[in-house]
Amino acid sequence: MEYNHADHLFGPVFDEHSKILILGSFPSVKSREQNFYYGHPQNRFWRVLLSICKKQGETVETIEQKKKFLLDNRIALWDVIESCDIKGSSDSSIKNIKVNDLNVILKKSMIQKIILNGKKAHELYRKYYGDMDMPNSVQLPSTSPANAAWSLERLIEVWGKEISIIDI
Repeated sequence: MEYNHADHLFGPVFDEHSKILILGSFPSVKSREQNFYYGHPQNRFWRVLLSICKKQGETVETIEQKKKFLLDNRIALWDVIESCDIKGSSDSSIKNIKVNDLNVILKKSMIQKIILNGKKAHELYRKYYGDMDMPNSVQLPSTSPANAAWSLERLIEVWGKEISIIDI
């Protein structure tokens, strides 16, 4: 598979009431095709959040439903990377990175905690934002289907502990 240059073509989701910022690394091919976050049907991101926010059994299908769900629960969502060279959806292949300016969200919201979805998001966050004055951050296991070592139940438990700390 060859490298392709890819731009992050959809913006962050947040408002002035957002308290938690969840950062991924860069959208997958499926997410870029759907023009929204965590678009791969096997990614457990939406199921984890729905369960944590006591909406288990409910679904969020459309982009508008997903945005409303996030904002209703005071969750902001974005990625560390604005553009990069990447092979398919492989985080390990990412190079030639341009990062997003997190101040776009931080200066216009009430973010108290940053959750990094997976190792690559954490690695990039530390590398590019490590010296900056940022809210508390924590790396959580990736919700990606590539992270098969973590069951949905374990993801819900670990993510739930971190999200429940904030009074959303």
